Amino acid sequence: MTRTDAGGAAGTTPERPGAQRWVTAGADVAELARAAQGCRGCELWEPATQVVFSAGSPTARMALVGEQPGDQEDRRGVPFVGPAGRLLQRALEEAGISRGDVYVTNAVKHFRFSQAAPGARRIHASPDLAHVSACRPWLAAELARVDPDVVVCLGATAARALLPKDFRVTRHRGQLIRLATSRGEKTFLGTIHPSAVLRVPEEQRPEAYDALVADLRVATSALGGTAGTGGG
Repeated sequence: MTRTDAGGAAGTTPERPGAQRWVTAGADVAELARAAQGCRGCELWEPATQVVFSAGSPTARMALVGEQPGDQEDRRGVPFVGPAGRLLQRALEEAGISRGDVYVTNAVKHFRFSQAAPGARRIHASPDLAHVSACRPWLAAELARVDPDVVVCLGATAARALLPKDFRVTRHRGQLIRLATSRGEKTFLGTIHPSAVLRVPEEQRPEAYDALVADLRVATSALGGTAGTGGG
């Protein structure tokens, strides 16, 4: 399976013009994060508390890409700090990966949610393909800047943003895939999102968790067994 990394905003509409006009060519990660604060590439910016851009090392050899911020991430402005983030932290440790050595981001930078009434609990709603397309210029720019050797797609939304159309998490998870990007060939791996582990019945959770850890170990093996930072 081969494809180049996406930098356009296919599928955008006047309501979702895409992020490209806010992305500055040659910007570093900190500059991209600042510019993203003003992004109006889709309608999700308006109800969200803030943009949630990324965390971790901007010179990481491994990048983790999730779906979108959740409720706690939206409030705190940092990705993967809620229940799924805590599970991911534990899985990374068991796989021999220091979270400080990886770059963590999401395919979509604003929290999409439903809310029955003002003050009611905000319920996660998965972003649709148009949101992923509108936000893709941010993801393309940050991955080009970080230039990781391995990119781990956590869940179907991240896989939809970066992997071939025929990729299915249930069928292809844990497989190393070499794809052409603007920075040369890179290794990608798709696996389940940590939140999927939390959603399975409790008696199935240990098996699902162990499978996530095993997939992360495969990703680490592509780096020679360490996810330490590179030269940037």
